[in-house]
Amino acid sequence: MSNPLHQLSAISLFVEDVAAAKAFYLDVFGVPVVYEDEVSAALKFDKLIVNLLHVGSAPVIIEPGVVAPRDAGSRFQISIWVPDVDAVCAQLRQRGVTILAGPVNRPWGMRTANFVDPAGHSWEVAQQL
Repeated sequence: MSNPLHQLSAISLFVEDVAAAKAFYLDVFGVPVVYEDEVSAALKFDKLIVNLLHVGSAPVIIEPGVVAPRDAGSRFQISIWVPDVDAVCAQLRQRGVTILAGPVNRPWGMRTANFVDPAGHSWEVAQQL
């Protein structure tokens, strides 16, 4: 029997401006919206849903935890493995995305670059060397 906890299904990212975050994700990633309402937009990445949820609605799903403010710093990074990091970075720049670091070869055998979305969530593109 396979472990049901091995299947990552969805990530909710807390955002201050759902419309701006959705526009960024549509432009940068070209993924479809599979659900949206006045406080969220759910986007389909292959077998993963990324839910952009307004920070005002987030406390209900994480209580008793609290929502950290955007300027508190990165809490996690989402990585996408690609065949050619340099080519993807060129595409991202053409779409107006600022690459914060990289591309750089890492000692663990990956070439990586990172950027953030409008709400400050860190994304990495990486290729195996």
